[in-house]
Formats: sequence, C-alpha cells, structure tokens
Amino acid sequence: MAAQSRYEELARQLSAIGAVKREMGRTLPQDCPPASAGVLTLLDRHGEMRMSQLAELLAIDMSVTSRHVAHVAERGWIERKPDPEDKRSRLLRLTPSGRELLAELAERYTQTLARYLDNWTDTDVGHLVELLARLRTSFGDCRIRAHHDSPATTRTPAAG
Repeated sequence: MAAQSRYEELARQLSAIGAVKREMGRTLPQDCPPASAGVLTLLDRHGEMRMSQLAELLAIDMSVTSRHVAHVAERGWIERKPDPEDKRSRLLRLTPSGRELLAELAERYTQTLARYLDNWTDTDVGHLVELLARLRTSFGDCRIRAHHDSPATTRTPAAG
C-alpha cells in the first residue's frame, strides 16, 4: 500500500506541474503563445517537415495544427513551400526570424528557471533533469500507446 500512496502523490505532483508550465508560458512574448513556441521548437529539433508530421508530433488534430502554423507563418517565423515530392503538400521550415525568436525564448526560459530555482544546488537541478528524462523515457511515445490502450485500462490522472 505504501507504493500506491507514493504513486498517488506523484500523480498529484504531476498534475500540479500545470502551474509551472503556465508560469513558464507567461515569459513568452504576447504574440507567441505556448502552442506557437511548440511549433517552432519542433521544427528546430526535427527540421523541415509536412504539416501532417507536425500534427503527429504535437499530438493534435490537423485543423488545430493548421491554425498554429498560420499564426507563426503570418509573423514570418516559418515558411511554407511546395513539397517537391507531392505538389499538394507543403513543407514547413523555420526562417531566420524564427530562429532568432527561439534563441530569445530559450534565454527567457533559462532566466525564469534560474530565478525560481536560485536556492537549488546544481546537484538538485541535475537530479531533477535526470529524473524527468527518465520519466519521459519510461513513458516512451505516448501518442502511439494512446491508440492501443483500451478505455478500460486507461486511467484518469488525479486532480491536483
């Protein structure tokens, strides 16, 4: 039973991480909501891609992805060009302006983390990074797993 209560507490803590994510989102420029930052980050990490691949990586519907892409394209942070392999498709890629914005976002995030964690030791921060990476690895690619889990085996996270 002790292990069960630890997992329940972990579920509460993970649910409460939403507050941390919201605070980090407040560091973004007003015209760059978190979803836009996510689009830019994925294009930076994975390179040029079709919108369908971006939607899959974001784990959201194509119509929602299309709105996010339109937002960042209107601001000149990405460009859409015809896919030479399929003229009906477009390839998305970061522009120099998008790369500059990502550098600014990274600086803002780093400063915010440094401010909130200023009383943490380097060792504490290192442990958190290691444990979060390990947690992500344990979950693997949740987008794929979600399609295979039956509703009877899927659990709702604890409210926090």
